[in-house]
Amino acid sequence: MGTDPADVRLSVIVSTYQSPEWLEKVLWGYLAQTHRDFELLVADDGSTGETARVIARYSREGIRIRHVWQRDEGFRKSRILNKAIVEARSRYLVFTDGDLIPRADFLAVHAGLSAQGRFLSGGCVRLPMGVSRAITRADVVGGRVFSAPWLRARGGGGARGWTKLFVPAFAAAAADRLTTTRPTWNGGNASGWRHDLIAANGFDERMGYGGQDRELGRRLENAGVSGLGVRYRALCAHLDHARGYADGEDARNNLEIRRRTRSERITRTPFGIEKDGPPAHTTASAPPPVPPGPHPSTPGPP
Repeated sequence: MGTDPADVRLSVIVSTYQSPEWLEKVLWGYLAQTHRDFELLVADDGSTGETARVIARYSREGIRIRHVWQRDEGFRKSRILNKAIVEARSRYLVFTDGDLIPRADFLAVHAGLSAQGRFLSGGCVRLPMGVSRAITRADVVGGRVFSAPWLRARGGGGARGWTKLFVPAFAAAAADRLTTTRPTWNGGNASGWRHDLIAANGFDERMGYGGQDRELGRRLENAGVSGLGVRYRALCAHLDHARGYADGEDARNNLEIRRRTRSERITRTPFGIEKDGPPAHTTASAPPPVPPGPHPSTPGPP
């Protein structure tokens, strides 16, 4: 059994790096949320001032938003997410990325299905680049982004995961029960209790791109916190982008850390929020200055 969404205040942690145009589209989705009791923390892994300007603009539009920033020293997503966990003011945390537009009921689903002893694992529809670039604020606020006919008319028919759009709301819970996909901690669409994440010591900061979210989820499961799949109920639209931060050595290192977490049933990393391992690099605490002038037109994120 879940919770009355009206009783749950959320801290939403949105990761980003050098993608202000995509982040702006994502923020349009939070303006349209039916569940309004939330703060939004943008966990920024070293973006320049344009991202700060986008955040400042939407803080004036009524979103309670804070910019949690660190200096760019390579891919350090785990570290900035840990910083955001510490700074979050709510007991229940929703994690997503700056390339995922939330459906209007996204936060209501996470709040309503929150329960002690579990985390939630949501889903997404992966949009092609042409559709990603063409999306307007009206498309997001009006909910058209989550319409299968709208997507098909713009050349996005057959996009990965788009079958989720054909499942009506009354059947979504049944679809979640019937899917064979195992619920894992999915960094783009997951939620859990802050005290469980603190007990796990957050994300493992040794890990580069690829699987650091799954590794955290495994530690939660090892500690008795089970995952509930809400792939059809908590839905986001994923904006396309390149992945220049993938690294083969990081991938091998991550797989070994995940293997040990699974085989040794590890529940807490010594390389997380609190540093029991080697000392971490020093990071800056102040965000970059907001640049003056009009918002430039950009073709999409790097």
